[in-house]
Amino acid sequence: MFDGQILQKLIEKLAAIKVEVPEVTQSEIGQKQKLRVVLEVINTILQRPQSWTTQKWSVESIHSKNMVAILHLMVALARFYRAPIRLPDNVAVNVVVVQKRDGMLNTRKVVEEITCSNDEFGRGIERDAFDTLFDHAPDKLNVVKKSLITFLNKHLNKVNLEVTDLESQFSDGVYLVLLMGLLEGYFVPLYCFHLTPDDTEQKIHNVTFAFELMTDADLPANKWRPEDVVNQDLKVTLRVLYNLFTKYKAIS
Repeated sequence: MFDGQILQKLIEKLAAIKVEVPEVTQSEIGQKQKLRVVLEVINTILQRPQSWTTQKWSVESIHSKNMVAILHLMVALARFYRAPIRLPDNVAVNVVVVQKRDGMLNTRKVVEEITCSNDEFGRGIERDAFDTLFDHAPDKLNVVKKSLITFLNKHLNKVNLEVTDLESQFSDGVYLVLLMGLLEGYFVPLYCFHLTPDDTEQKIHNVTFAFELMTDADLPANKWRPEDVVNQDLKVTLRVLYNLFTKYKAIS
């Protein structure tokens, strides 16, 4: 990231713009000039005031390959563009700062917070029963998973499908779409979703479509991100499936 080349291509792709800078710069001066233009564009898009960004990243810190500054920049871009990833909570870096005073080297540690608790790309989310199960009661979590598998197979077996792994088998959205049709009593036309998705984009389409079907059925599916299901976030997948279980558990 240090010379601005990849950052230029990244922001051009994300923002669908063209940054007017030289394609290749070999000298340090040229690299810094290019990086300065690219960072100005990024800061403008992120709507970050100059006083704020200089505390997190700058031309000098990025060009000197300061990993903390690069991480701050990457996380900010991931948040802003809602990247289809889940960042871990409470990531912090212990930075050792060395300063020379009166001929003596003085060191101090500074904690740089990269992500917050329940960051969810800047959106605060309330902890629920699944957070508690994951943190404190893994044995009870297994009981919940078994109950969900029993419920799911009760319906998916009707179309000769079987669930054994909650985390992976719902990540492409196919089972979710078919399940909604079974639970609501209608046939989902095959042209509405990808029965054998080839890539992440098609999987996200499937899960998004399943969430739309849930919304039509008065289920609050809009509070979850399709990308989290596609990326096999078990906690989010369990929340979605438990939501279905709560409404449809009495259906034969």
